[in-house]
Amino acid sequence: MTMHPVDRAALRPRVEKALAVFLAERRTHMAAIDDGLLPLADAVESFILGGGKRLRPAFAYWGYRGAGGDDRDDVVTALASLELVQASALMHDDLMDASDTRRGEPSVHRRFEALHRQRSWQGEPGGFGAAAALLLGDLCLVWSDELLHGSGLDPAVVAHARPVYDLMRTEVMVGQYLDVLTQASADTSVSRASKVARFKSAKYTVEHPLLFGAALAGAPAELSEAYSAFGLPLGEAFQLRDDVLGVFGDPAATGKPAGDDLREGKRTYLIAKAFEGAGPDDRAALAAGLGRPDLDEAGVARLRQIITDTGALAQTEAYIRQLTDTALAALAAAPVEPEAAEVLRALADAAVRRAT
Repeated sequence: MTMHPVDRAALRPRVEKALAVFLAERRTHMAAIDDGLLPLADAVESFILGGGKRLRPAFAYWGYRGAGGDDRDDVVTALASLELVQASALMHDDLMDASDTRRGEPSVHRRFEALHRQRSWQGEPGGFGAAAALLLGDLCLVWSDELLHGSGLDPAVVAHARPVYDLMRTEVMVGQYLDVLTQASADTSVSRASKVARFKSAKYTVEHPLLFGAALAGAPAELSEAYSAFGLPLGEAFQLRDDVLGVFGDPAATGKPAGDDLREGKRTYLIAKAFEGAGPDDRAALAAGLGRPDLDEAGVARLRQIITDTGALAQTEAYIRQLTDTALAALAAAPVEPEAAEVLRALADAAVRRAT
């Protein structure tokens, strides 16, 4: 069986071990404060250790190795902090989108809503769930700093990489706001959808992890520029694949209901291309159906048909291929260590040819 690129250098179990050790320490700390905090510890352990592709630490690790960095456990621990950034972003994203599930399990705010009902507490369960998800997402962002700075790396090395790390976290928050703004303003332009994809996901999924790893290795500017030329288009292709799966994906694989992005009113590149190619009746149907939480299976099927008939799906798939080709050409020209280049090519393939 072919090894998944994330598992090269036994990376996945090493990342997960670093996370498990760190979260066990945080559990002990929270238990010492108050046993009422233990549901938070349970939720964050379930969320972070219960699944995930570990793509961000993988891109960061092979970006580091591609710059000539040696394999070190303290580096792997530092890169595991990216999973805490990811957890924070996803918890907040699910809350803003009112998503019921994540990876086939209740989203964090729904989990705490259920806890509120189970315990027959006072107040409104939805408000309690939202507050818990907001705070736990914030806590994960704080903990990402703690894990990075407690990794054992030389503080000077961490300080050198810190600007990339901070920019990554800033831009994902900016991108999240642009996503919310685009949904609220019902902007259907391709340019806005592309900007949201770039800042909400593309940069912090591929480009910034690569640059973070490169910075930890002390890479020259030439290599960092090459990583950006590879990482940004690949990250955009990754997000476009996510957008396609959000409409056409198999719920058994994605862990989310079919057509969830349609119910949430996501103004993605795929949807923008559908609006661009639709006639008046289909545009009206798209506008009426998007963002309806009660959109039934027939409604989802109708919108899918419009997206297909307008050519939006085919155009998005073609754009994914174009972006991926651009990224791989940049990688081929980059001054990257050969083993790392091989794994980065495999990671690129895994990022865009996926069902989850």
